[in-house]
Parts: sequence; C-alpha cells; structure tokens
Amino acid sequence: MGRPEYGETWVYESIIGALPGIEISPRVALAIQFVAFEATILLLAWFYGLWTAAIAGTVAVVVATVGSAEMLRIATLTRGESVPDAYRRLLFSSNVEVVLSVLAYVALITHLFVWDPRTATDPLVTTLFGEEPPVLVVYLTLLVLWDVCYRIGTGWWAAVVALWRSLRFRFDASASRSLQRADLEALGFGILQLIFLPFLTAQPVLFAAVAGHVLAVSAVTGASILALRIRSEN
Repeated sequence: MGRPEYGETWVYESIIGALPGIEISPRVALAIQFVAFEATILLLAWFYGLWTAAIAGTVAVVVATVGSAEMLRIATLTRGESVPDAYRRLLFSSNVEVVLSVLAYVALITHLFVWDPRTATDPLVTTLFGEEPPVLVVYLTLLVLWDVCYRIGTGWWAAVVALWRSLRFRFDASASRSLQRADLEALGFGILQLIFLPFLTAQPVLFAAVAGHVLAVSAVTGASILALRIRSEN
C-alpha cells in the first residue's frame, strides 16, 4: 500500500507528512521526538537543578514516544483491504481523539493549577518545580503534558471504535488476527501508563484518574478482542 491519504491518518501522522520539503521515516520521527524532548528536559534540569522533575519528565516523554509508535502500529494494522471503510473513517477522519485529548488536557491543567493548590498541602507543581517554577520549565511541561494527553485521547478513541467494529462487523481469520494485534497494541499502551502511578501516590485524584483510565481502556479493548475471536469467520 502507498502512503496514506490525508483524512485517513491520525493528526500526528498528518503533521509529519505535511512538513514542507521533508520526508522522514517513522523511526526517524520517533527518534527526533524522543531526543528533542529529552535533551531539553536534561538541559533545563541541569540549569535549574530540577533533577527530580527531570525523572518524571523522562517518564512522560517515554510514554508519549511509545504512544506515537503504537499509533503508527495500529494505523498500519487497521489499513488492510479487508477492513471496512466505515471503521477507518470513524477511527481516523472524525478527529474525535483530538476532542478527547483536549478534554483530558484541560482537566489536567485545571487540576494542577487550580484544584491541587487549593486542596493539597504539597501541590504537585510546587513539589516538582519549587515555589516559583521557571517559565521555560513550565512551558516545556505543558508541551509534554499535551503530548501525553493526545496519546491518551487517541487510546480512548481507538478502544471505543475497536469495540464498535468488533460488534458491528465479522472478519475472516486473517483480518481478525491483524485487528486483534491492533487491539493488543492499544491495550499495551494503556497498561504502560501505569508507570505514572509511583509519581502520583500523594495525588489521590490523579492516581484514581490514571488507574481508572487504564482499567477502562483494558476492559473495552479486552471486550473487543474477545468479540473478534468469537465472531471470526473460520
């Protein structure tokens, strides 16, 4: 298959493909994403002495980069000729994942900068960055958090649409195996996000939100995989 057309791609893929005069492979794009963010985190951590925050930032960058890889993998597995157009359009062309990502991001920012300072003895932002967080550090933090939230929103949408697809259509054995692998990619990315929990033990709201999110994605994706296996045409 050739290069996917716009409208049949994640927003992340569209941005990479739209860079004028530049054509890079997915592996190079992932490497650039990780190195650029991680190098900036380490530089700012060294300059401001925020090494504890750098550890949390590195974890977030790893999750975002793995999320990008999973998005590309899911896209490859769901673009087979035997996959219904209605499913592909709903998954890629609706941009619902962007809406979900924005909602998650706004909720996170509201919690960090409004709810947490009013209710917690040691707000997370203060714990990581001190009483007067450096402007550049805050800017980078918000950018990385958006990157993570976008991947989380994509994971939500991929799981929901996968369950709809598995209940709505029947597939032959080959297509079913490919779609099950795609669902397993989404499931694996959801489980990976449990790596955030050790940083949130003093943040009950965020801890519960992340744990609940992982459980929900796991349940929906697991149901999709089960439906694929039961309804597969042998």
